[in-house]
Amino acid sequence: MNRYLVLTVLLAFTIISALVLAWLNLVNPPTTIKTLGLTYIENTYFGPYSSMSPEAVTAIVWDYRGLDTVYETAVFFLAIVGGLSVFRGVKTRASAMKGIGLTGIAKASTKIIAVMIIGASASIALHGHLTPGGGFQGGSTLAVAFLLIIPIFSVYSLLNMNITSEKLIAIRGIALTAIGVVALLPVLKNLPLVSNISFYPSHIAGMLTSGSLFFYNLFEYIAVASGFTAVFIYLSLAGAESEEK
Repeated sequence: MNRYLVLTVLLAFTIISALVLAWLNLVNPPTTIKTLGLTYIENTYFGPYSSMSPEAVTAIVWDYRGLDTVYETAVFFLAIVGGLSVFRGVKTRASAMKGIGLTGIAKASTKIIAVMIIGASASIALHGHLTPGGGFQGGSTLAVAFLLIIPIFSVYSLLNMNITSEKLIAIRGIALTAIGVVALLPVLKNLPLVSNISFYPSHIAGMLTSGSLFFYNLFEYIAVASGFTAVFIYLSLAGAESEEK
C-alpha cells in the first residue's frame, strides 16, 4: 500500500507541476531550431547534397550513417547464423499427417489478420523514406504474421507450402548481398562508398524513391523478415520434436 501511495503522490505532483508551469508560461517551446537540426533539415531534402528524403531519420541512418548501418546488418546476419546453428540437425521435412492446428474460426480470423499485417509491413518498409519506419521495422512486422500463423495453423502448414527455413535462409542471403551491391555500385563511378543521390536517381517513374534509400529499405525488409521467420520455424520444429519425445 505504501508503494502505491508513493506512486500516486508522484503522479499527482507531476501532473500538477506540468499544469502550473504551462499556466504561468514558465516553460515555452523553443522558437528557433538548433544548428544541428538545421543541418539535418537542409541536407535530408532541401540541400544540394541532400538525400531527397522528407523522412530525416531514414536519411541519416542510410545516408549519413550508411556504413554503420551496413555493419549493423552484418551483425544481424551473424546473429541469425548463430541462432540457426543452435538448431542444426532439426528435421525440417513436412508431414501430411501433422499440423491440424486450431479451430476453423481461429484460422479464418488469422487469415484476415495476417493479410492486414502483411499490408502494413509493406507500407512501413516501402514508405520508409517518406514516413517513419524502414526495412527493419517492416521486416519485423512481416515476421509477426508468420509468428501468428505457426501456432494457429501449425508449423507443418508452412512446410507443406514449401516455406522452409532453408529457402528463407537463401532468400535472406540474396537480400543481404543486394544491400552490399547497392552500397558498392557507386564505387564503379569513383564515388564514395554508400553514395546516394550522386549515383542513384531520386525519382523512378515519377515516384520519389530518395535514391538508394528505397532499395536499402526493400532489401532490409526481405532480409529481416526471412531471417526471423527461419528462426521461428526452427524453434517450432524443435519444440514439436521435444513434445514427441
